[in-house]
Amino acid sequence: MAEPLTYGAHARATLALGLPLIGSNLAQFGLHLTATVMLGWHSVPALAAGVLGATTFMTLFVVGTGFAMAVMPMVAAAAANGDVTEVRRTTRMGMWLSILFAIAAYPVMWFSGPLLVLLGQEARVAADAQAYLRVAGTGLVPALLVTVLRSHLAAHERAGIVLWVTVAALIVNAALNWALISGHWGAPALGVVGAAAASVASSVLSFAALALHAARHPALRRQALFARIWRADPAAFGRVFRLGWPIGLTGLAESGMFAASALMMGWIGTRTLAAHGIALEIAAATFMIHLGLSNAATVRAGQAHGQGDRLALRRAAAVAVALSAAVGLVAVAGMLLFPRTLVGAFLAPGDPDREAILAIGVALLATAAAFQFFDAAQVMALGLLRGVQDTRVPMLLASVSYYLVGIPASYQLGIVRGFEGVGVWAGLVVGLVAAGGLLMARFWRRHARPPG
Repeated sequence: MAEPLTYGAHARATLALGLPLIGSNLAQFGLHLTATVMLGWHSVPALAAGVLGATTFMTLFVVGTGFAMAVMPMVAAAAANGDVTEVRRTTRMGMWLSILFAIAAYPVMWFSGPLLVLLGQEARVAADAQAYLRVAGTGLVPALLVTVLRSHLAAHERAGIVLWVTVAALIVNAALNWALISGHWGAPALGVVGAAAASVASSVLSFAALALHAARHPALRRQALFARIWRADPAAFGRVFRLGWPIGLTGLAESGMFAASALMMGWIGTRTLAAHGIALEIAAATFMIHLGLSNAATVRAGQAHGQGDRLALRRAAAVAVALSAAVGLVAVAGMLLFPRTLVGAFLAPGDPDREAILAIGVALLATAAAFQFFDAAQVMALGLLRGVQDTRVPMLLASVSYYLVGIPASYQLGIVRGFEGVGVWAGLVVGLVAAGGLLMARFWRRHARPPG
């Protein structure tokens, strides 16, 4: 029997997989960051509409990624046992479910303007957000398929290709945003619609590159991933659906809390909404690192779970949690030491609203520092729980934390008590504290308890 891996060996394995995933997450985040910065330079109303539109898109996207994320632990477990057929069946049906979800979600984006007005947003901002979503929504299919292939390749510990494809997409996206938002290089000035078009083009190119790699690379070719992909596989479809829909709804719970916070910011005012969007982008950058480590933890836990190795599961989990906590320390220091520099990078120097938005954004960033460790805890716990294919109870725990704790706390502190933006964000802290504690307790007490 092989000697169990040491903590150091687990750390090296987690970082070998996690660093490329972190890099690809940061590059993926850069796609949205680029648009946010350039929209902020274009105009504050464009930034507010872009924030609202992107938040709506990401809420639907996160729900749809449930099926893609289900692919990761299922493929990791099957690959650990050498079951190539199960790998192929799982990934294909993950693609099917992602496409079906994207088709069902598009009408919500097409008719989003009236819905946003009903939710209390200014008519002009809602109309511009709808224009953004009608274009961006066409990219939901390729964006979700990219996520399926990313899960498939990460489960095979081939995250490097995901990183380089995402970096290439970031470069293309930045160039297209520069051209299409404000009309550089002879292109039309399309504002938020230009940002949406750039996003769609980047998703299509990313999918094409990852699909080519998955189909043609010698190490993966024997899986014949796309051969007869149109053939239904009800059994695999059902397995991916059962594991994936709770993941999607868990994502909806968290993204729904942040979407609700964006709506509340819109009630307060356009400047507050713009500052919220900036501070959220900065907080999201550090979250991408935690998410990459969480994805690596999903694969490592999935491999240990597939082989029934409880000791490897505990050690891999402990290492992943420690690495994520170290990242949290660095993030808190940056947010507290350089808030004006970070927020100011999103605003044009001569913008008349710059100082007002800076003041709001700096206060929000201080609050964001407060939830770093709790945000890291909840996303790491979710990654580990997905690795052991436990998704339904975590969905309920997350829903209670975000919908019954976080959103009411944000409304009470921000709107009722009058603390405005800082109050809304303080409510986010309360929701994340609840989620992080409950989900970590679920994993360690149920799945990682020592035998005996």
